[in-house]
Amino acid sequence: MKPILYTRAQALPDILAHRIAILDGAMGTMIQRFKLSEAQYRGERFKDFHKDVKGNNELLSLTQPDVIRDIHESYLAAGADLVETNTFGATTVAQADYDMAHLAREMNLASARLAREACDKFSTPEHPRFVAGALGPTPKTASISPDVNDPGARNVSFEELRAAYYEQVEALVEGGSDVLLVETIFDTLNAKAALFAIDEYFEKSGERLPLIISGTVTDASGRILSGQTVTAFWHSVRHAQPLAVGLNCALGAALMRPYIQELARVAPDTFISCYPNAGLPNPMSDTGFDETPEVTSRLLHEFAAEGLVNLVGGCCGTTPEHIGAIHDAVAPLAARHIAPGPFYREAA
Repeated sequence: MKPILYTRAQALPDILAHRIAILDGAMGTMIQRFKLSEAQYRGERFKDFHKDVKGNNELLSLTQPDVIRDIHESYLAAGADLVETNTFGATTVAQADYDMAHLAREMNLASARLAREACDKFSTPEHPRFVAGALGPTPKTASISPDVNDPGARNVSFEELRAAYYEQVEALVEGGSDVLLVETIFDTLNAKAALFAIDEYFEKSGERLPLIISGTVTDASGRILSGQTVTAFWHSVRHAQPLAVGLNCALGAALMRPYIQELARVAPDTFISCYPNAGLPNPMSDTGFDETPEVTSRLLHEFAAEGLVNLVGGCCGTTPEHIGAIHDAVAPLAARHIAPGPFYREAA
């Protein structure tokens, strides 16, 4: 199988083959540490906006860029190789909840530029850093009815999702993203709309960025919310030829382990990513989650020792302290070896 030729992040396949790379941690956890008020979310530009915007974290890329820049730099200083843009909810579909759909493109562009600046500041020839343009799942689902009395009802269409994701991808790439990350997938049909939009953009632009796809197993059933097993999920998205596929969110590392094992088994020629929550929610802890950096890093060390992963990081509740501990825990261990395929590089 011929290698895929990327226009950006051309070194990333070799990095994933030779060592375990580090993704950053949670954005929301870090934003909460700043205890921002409604007025701070609004900034001067939106001080008279007609609707409350506190909690719209993507807006902060426009109103409080120093906060987002500081978070990116904290993760890079902790050892992250890739940082995600602050764009989890930066689609017209998600921003409609705040009456800010018209700002989605601007949010993506600004967020990608902030991450780009941070990565450029920390990159060296020996240790390049990469911007992962994040595409979240949106708060709507194309597969599941929002009305228990009408199983056929839908509150979003595939075309609406495709158009929203295309706008997001275009801005993320223009802003300087090296990688596209379709993450926290709870509905494979939503993800397919994102993948369709990405492929459409690649074809029209002539660009081709590495793609990472990350699903979310929601409970002990081992299925994503729209009903697929991990194996079925992989077979539904493998046509996109992602550089890496993995799981994130919903579960801590301990509960995620069997599903990462399953994914590693059914995707032998694709790199595996894993960025779990810091355990279960715990409102009494500083981060809102149970696991300390020591616990999360020990669990991911076990994943790495088992030869399961090429890319690890953290999701909800993780902090730069978690990412630093994860970096130190997996650094001595070899990356998962993959079978010959489009991303295969023989490790030295």
